[in-house]
Amino acid sequence: MTVASDRSNWLGSDRFLARSLARPISRFLHVEASSGILLLVAAVVALVWANSPWSASYRDLWTTELTIGVGGLDLTEDLRHWVNDGLMTLFFFVIGLEIKQELTNGQLTSAKEAAIPAAGALGGMAVPALLYLALTLGGDGAAGWGIPMATDVAFALGVLALLARFVPAELKVLLLGLAIVDDVGAIVVIALFYSDGLAGSWLAAAAAGLLVVVLLRQVGVRFLPVYVVLGAGIWLATFESGVHATLAGVALGLLTPARPFLPDVDADRVADELSADRHVTAAEVRDISFRIRESIPMTERLQDLLHPWTSYLVVPVFALANAGVVVSGNTLANAASSPVTLGVVLGLVVGKVVGVAGAIALATRLGIARLPGSVTNRHILGMAALAGIGFTVSIFITGLAFEDPLLTDQAKIGVLAASAIAAAVGALILTLGRADAADVDA
Repeated sequence: MTVASDRSNWLGSDRFLARSLARPISRFLHVEASSGILLLVAAVVALVWANSPWSASYRDLWTTELTIGVGGLDLTEDLRHWVNDGLMTLFFFVIGLEIKQELTNGQLTSAKEAAIPAAGALGGMAVPALLYLALTLGGDGAAGWGIPMATDVAFALGVLALLARFVPAELKVLLLGLAIVDDVGAIVVIALFYSDGLAGSWLAAAAAGLLVVVLLRQVGVRFLPVYVVLGAGIWLATFESGVHATLAGVALGLLTPARPFLPDVDADRVADELSADRHVTAAEVRDISFRIRESIPMTERLQDLLHPWTSYLVVPVFALANAGVVVSGNTLANAASSPVTLGVVLGLVVGKVVGVAGAIALATRLGIARLPGSVTNRHILGMAALAGIGFTVSIFITGLAFEDPLLTDQAKIGVLAASAIAAAVGALILTLGRADAADVDA
């Protein structure tokens, strides 16, 4: 009881590690875990709606076209594409912020700290892709090899949150690091293999916009609306260039400053500078507010602002728009014998376990990395199984890989089935590991 109390007091204290590392990670994990529940609800609603007597309304809603005019240019897309190409750009922008933050101040700042999540992520991307290709190579579904490479951190952390008393806190941090490296891999795959028909002039315009962002940063421009307008222009140029528009969000996230503009500000010292007679002026409050705000990296400020929006709104809407697969006896029968469905399931359920756990075991055996003291091989195996929950990015890549509705539905069924199996297997491994530990202690 005392230990728990001490931990709680330490987390709420003003110590540097608690303030700058533990509390931000705790808030991040809380949002990711709770958003996983909302994501699951949105997916279930989409499935039920698409297979209900009102299925036509589901189809009609997401195929409704919306036109937005920008100057002399009109963009016309259906609502599903506006979600996938527009709203999801915000999701990938937050991913870019997280990657930049981790590369600058987090788990990926040194090779030793990054070794375990990096090894696990690389193995967890390569093995599933190879297993998928083994079943589909030479067929119409071969283009979907990127689908089983992804890990849905919201769902995976949601399962870990339900198992909090069975797993050490370090495992959540390892899973978060693995998911971040996995996101980097997904971004590279989308950029290199799922963008086509490039328009050079639009691509040059997007690159020029990013260069302007860099120059404005160099001269110290901090007025956020300027970057919002530039970001919209860069998104438009990227959209028209043939590169997937969401990559504009990633690029802008990576260009966001991850160092505080005023790194030496101390909140206590600033408070002591207030008027001695306790008469605080509006100018003093404005100055202190500015100085404290500027002592926090822009990446962290934007994550704090946008992460709840992407977790609680953008991703659930994406699930609602994309998870509505029509399930019938014929659909399931075709999926059960489809190399695409089987490849996705094999890749996510088996490939992730073999790839993640195998790569981490190899890295520790070679002395490249070392597991945290409270994390056992059983925990790593359970984490590797949970990494097979691919939902959000796997379904996203499905939409990029296939134009054939039949292949798309077969892949989505595979993603849904594999994610459910991976969650169950991972939870079973982690709870059995706890039971074994209890027997040993007894």
